[in-house]
Amino acid sequence: MQNYQNILLAIDFSDYGQYVAQRAKNLSDLLHAQLHIIHVLDNIPMPDTPYGTVISLNEDSTDQLLQAEKNKLIHISNQLEIAPSRRWMVWGEPQHEITQFAVQQQIDLIVVGSHERHGLALLMGSTAKEVLYHAACDVLSVHLKN
Repeated sequence: MQNYQNILLAIDFSDYGQYVAQRAKNLSDLLHAQLHIIHVLDNIPMPDTPYGTVISLNEDSTDQLLQAEKNKLIHISNQLEIAPSRRWMVWGEPQHEITQFAVQQQIDLIVVGSHERHGLALLMGSTAKEVLYHAACDVLSVHLKN
């Protein structure tokens, strides 16, 4: 069995994001794998922009919310020593964009955080669960206690 070569960290900037990011970094270091990072924008209006659009990180935006998201991704990528060529921000539905991106970039392993779900949230599902069910590669779900 061959080790993972390309690991994709799917990050949402939640309070637990740093914990999930450090788990992905430790695993990539241990396996000498390339670490990639993706953040999917699903809560910022992007008029006239179709889902699946890659957002450039090296251009400043006039939209303050978008620029703040870019800055967060750049900051955490710098902390994790992820090269600019392996940093991605995409507009769309997180579960779809993450799994599609993984196929396009020949990712071996996706790392996501997974919260405990109770009540209605359990019925509605989560990004981590959808990625697990639809990914063409392995998925590591980092368990997060609420």
